[in-house]
Parts: sequence; C-alpha cells; structure tokens
Amino acid sequence: MIRALAAALACCAMLLAGCAAPPAALPRDAADAALLREHPQRLIVVAVANPRERIVPQAGSTLATYNASQRYGAGSEARAVLEAIEREHGLRELAAWPISALRVHCVVLEIAPGAERDQVLAALARDPRVELAQPLQDFDTLSLPDAAHAPAGAAYNDPYVDLQSGFVELDAVDAHQRARGQGVRIALIDTGVDTTHPDLQGRIAATRDFVDGSAARFDADRHGTEVAGVIAAVANNRQGIVGIAPQAMLSVYKACWQRVAADGGGARCNSFTLAQALGASIDDGARIINLSLGGPDDPLLTRLVSHALGRGRIVIGAMPPDGRPHGFPTGIAGVIAVDSSRPGPAAQGTPDAVLRAPGRDILTLEPGGRYDYSSGSSLAAAHASAVAALLLEAAPSQDAAAVRTALERSRSGSSINACEALATLFAPTRTHRQEQDGRGPCASRRGPTGLPVEPVDERPRGAMQ
Repeated sequence: MIRALAAALACCAMLLAGCAAPPAALPRDAADAALLREHPQRLIVVAVANPRERIVPQAGSTLATYNASQRYGAGSEARAVLEAIEREHGLRELAAWPISALRVHCVVLEIAPGAERDQVLAALARDPRVELAQPLQDFDTLSLPDAAHAPAGAAYNDPYVDLQSGFVELDAVDAHQRARGQGVRIALIDTGVDTTHPDLQGRIAATRDFVDGSAARFDADRHGTEVAGVIAAVANNRQGIVGIAPQAMLSVYKACWQRVAADGGGARCNSFTLAQALGASIDDGARIINLSLGGPDDPLLTRLVSHALGRGRIVIGAMPPDGRPHGFPTGIAGVIAVDSSRPGPAAQGTPDAVLRAPGRDILTLEPGGRYDYSSGSSLAAAHASAVAALLLEAAPSQDAAAVRTALERSRSGSSINACEALATLFAPTRTHRQEQDGRGPCASRRGPTGLPVEPVDERPRGAMQ
C-alpha cells in the first residue's frame, strides 16, 4: 500500500515537472541541423549569466498558479549580452537554450568565414561577460559491431532469458529476491528508444528529444533501445528477456543520433544536445543518470555533471575504448566508470576504481520488437545502472558514495555482482568465501529458475523475431 502510494505521488510529480519543462532547443532549419551534425569544427558554445528574473504576479493570481506557470527562460539581460557578443565577434546563432541548474543561457554559434576558431575562443575567454566559451564537441556511444551469439543459462518464464549471459553473471535471480528497482527512476541520455517494444511496455516514464523531434526516428534508434533493454526489460511477460532492474522506470533523453553503417554505424552526440539532456535530467530529478557514451573533456558538460553529483545524483559512465577513465564522462571526479568484464585480471594501468560488468555478447532489445546480441562498455554501464537501481530500492536513503562502495565490494571474479551488492547492505561483514561455502544469500550460483513472487502475465505474446 505504501509503495503504491509512493509510486502514485512520484507519477504526479513527474507529470507536473513535464508540464513546466521548457521545449527542446532544436536548430532553426534543415541547413543548420546539417551544420550541427556534419561541420562542428565551425561551431562554438558560449554561455552567459542568466539569473532568474523576478516576475511580479498580477493582482488576484494565486501563489500556486504563479509557481506552476513560471518557467526558467532566457532573461532580457542575457539576451542583450549575447546579441552584443555576436555582433562584436561576427558570430551567427544556430540555437539557444537556458540551463536552469547552472543559471546560464547557452548558444551555439557559427564563427565567421575565414576566422580561426581557436582565436575566436581566446578572445571570448577574455571577455568578462562570458561565463564559458568552448568548441562544439562530438561524442560517441560505446557499443561494438555485432557480436557472435553466445548462449548461457537455463529456462525461464521469459523465453530468451536462458541466453542472457549478463543476467546469469550478475546473479540477478537471487538479487530479485530482495529488489527489482521498484520506485527508482533512471535517466537514460542516449539515442531514442523503441517506446513500442513489447518488452518495454510500462517501463518508460517520460521521453525528451533534443535532436530532431521525429517520433519515428526516436522509436527506430538502436543504441538506446539496447541499453534500455538491459536495464528494464519487462519480467515474466512470457516474451523476450528480463531486465536487471525490471521494475525501474526510465526517463529517456535523446541527445544522440543513430548513424548508418556507411558512416561507421554507432551513434553521435555533441555538446549542444548533451548539455540540454543533462540539464533536463537534473531538473526532472532521476536518482541515476546513465551515460553509455564518451568523448573529449568538455567544460560545459563537466559543470553539469559536477552539479548533478553535488545534488546527490549517481552518474554512471561507459569506459572509452582505450580502457582509461578520461574525457567525458569517466574523467570527471565522482562519475562511476564501468568497463566490460573479461576473463583474467584487469588490464595493466586500469585503476581499481574502474568497475567491470557484463558487456560482451549481451542479448538485448532491438527496434521493431526484435532481439539481438550486442557488445561494448555501453552495455556494461547499463548493467551497473540497473544494479544501482536495485540498491536504491532496497535502501532508498543511501547516497552515491554508499552505492559506489556496494558496487566495488560486490566484485565477483572480474564483474560486479547484483546479489552480492545487495547483500553488503544487510550483512556488510560477510565475505565472498561465505557465499562460495553456501552460507550466504547469493549461494545458489545457478541459472535462472523464475522470479519467485512475480505474477504471470497472461497477455498475448508480442512480436519476437
């Protein structure tokens, strides 16, 4: 009863937050959209101070009405400052958006033909009106090309769970005896997600598109669908797979666009789209932020992530391909960096603080109601975010440091372990040897046998191809 009431209140809060959310800042036309994607070397990001302007409510208005309708937008002073800066430096504005969390107003600007970007940025850095000036940078999701199929495990209510090697490696069945992510919301900053997929029904709380506003492309995006499936695929619905946190809710912020195979595949994001998504996720209040992507150091994005961490958010990032935590987001202090688990010891030079989770040959969701295998640290980060959701359900008051400690102490072999992470919350002095001896809550070490208290869903089976 209490959980149901809490869930209802959380739903109302999300709906109210959605009503007050500012629209996504998209390029003004197709030419500018193409410039943002294909020629970022001509673009910069500039931010100026944007304090909230005091608005005097009209006579007869109520405080509740005033609060509900007030939104954080670009103030007149910020707009005037930016217009002056654009004139003085010969810059053209492509898009603009306010960031409530940092109290700044940001713009993406094109430098003048023939101008050198570094020289323009150096001049802006000397301007006392400018809070931040940086290149518009590119970032990539961190999945690998299609992997070979690799079976594991045994039969389950969901027909493909015996193929989920990550589900078995994390001891998810035993973990689900204690928690399944109920009441926990995860911000997924990625590509779009197939919101119509049968194995995600009821698991997506909200969606925002900071790329192009196309619902069809949002649902057709592969990378975000794969990450979402690992985290929260519906359990015991007689179809597909089971998420590591099958009762967690996802808020999906599309900041990356899927690329065709001819362009190298994967997905690409930039400072502009990621800053909007991070700002929205901070305002919307999700406890966990999953960043299955990476790229260079970025001052604006670093400020946003640091702000999120300062507000108690748990930020989980995928390790770059070179296996070293650097750049965005894993180079930011406080971000939980996660790489794919592999046989044997960690690579030489890999810090102990880097966690490992299943990220090879992972069966997950694909757009169009399909399923397939994928690999990469993107999926390792998704596994870790899902385990963090289990920990927050079991002990909602724990902070980010406690979650990190539980994940670090749960390492079993080369990977974190969901059941052991939960066990550390209730028996912090237990040892891994106790588990091996059969004296702990994670002693079964067997393949999936079904979720013990989940009711069977008798709905017709959806498309599985």
